[in-house]
Amino acid sequence: MALIRINAQGETPVIHGSPHPVASILKQTKSTDGPVIVMTHGYKFAPNQGSNCPHRDILSLPPEGGTGIASQWPHQLGFGQGNQAEGLAIAFGWDARCALWQAHHRAKLAGKALAKVLSRVHQQSPQRPIHVLTHSMGVEVILESLLHVPPGAVDRIISMTGATYQGRLIAALTSPSGRQAEFVNITSRENDIFDFLYERMVAPAVPGDRVIGHGVNLRNVLTLQLDCPKTLKQIARLGQIIAPPQRRICHWSTYMRPGTMPFYQDLLRNREKLTLDLLRSGLPEAPAPRWSRLFARPTVVRPLFLTQKPS
Repeated sequence: MALIRINAQGETPVIHGSPHPVASILKQTKSTDGPVIVMTHGYKFAPNQGSNCPHRDILSLPPEGGTGIASQWPHQLGFGQGNQAEGLAIAFGWDARCALWQAHHRAKLAGKALAKVLSRVHQQSPQRPIHVLTHSMGVEVILESLLHVPPGAVDRIISMTGATYQGRLIAALTSPSGRQAEFVNITSRENDIFDFLYERMVAPAVPGDRVIGHGVNLRNVLTLQLDCPKTLKQIARLGQIIAPPQRRICHWSTYMRPGTMPFYQDLLRNREKLTLDLLRSGLPEAPAPRWSRLFARPTVVRPLFLTQKPS
């Protein structure tokens, strides 16, 4: 297994804590087997800033100061488990500790830095799949990178409660490289308040645009609302059990909830089996409306996922 920690310095990628050039480090991983999985964080993380450094927390392997399930993205995606075909993990950090509008600007610069990394990896191993897992405003990073990489450089993207607009996503996914990528839009009505605040604090390029939590109608986009019982039932039929939601408001539920990260590992490592069409079958036609969870009557949820296997 190889884990490479890379940060964005403006539009330039640099190795975290090392003076070695990114290109030379990536070249050393050319012979490793398995996919490339890139992970990037969202708002309020920043490399080399103590406990706010993502490489000490969600992007670490093993965790370096973080605690609990949130601190082990690489491990939960199948890295560090002794499998020779684990592939290459790239933990990508960028400075998001600033005002929200500033982070939005920095995400675009970081996307250009990430594009240089993705292009290099794709160039040295064109047949090797490259996938991305990102949370919140980190989706802006990968969408920007899609505008600067060659077609085929990115295979499947998992966006966990992504903070971006529908128009921005459509523009990226209809670009030459974006048309060849698949986008799994993980949403939850637990995130409604954060989507609402994003729309009030970051102006869309086109007035009236809405965030992707409302869904996006593109052939290469699949929206999975993880607080929807019907969605959880469909995922269970495909072999992964995700715990039902326990909160009305939560921005981190889409990776903190038990079962979510094993499901993402399956999505990234078994793309040929878990096709978008297969995942779509049995899903609701559209996500539930905003605020439907916040103002819903309390319900008692039986923890069937602990005792029952999918049929």
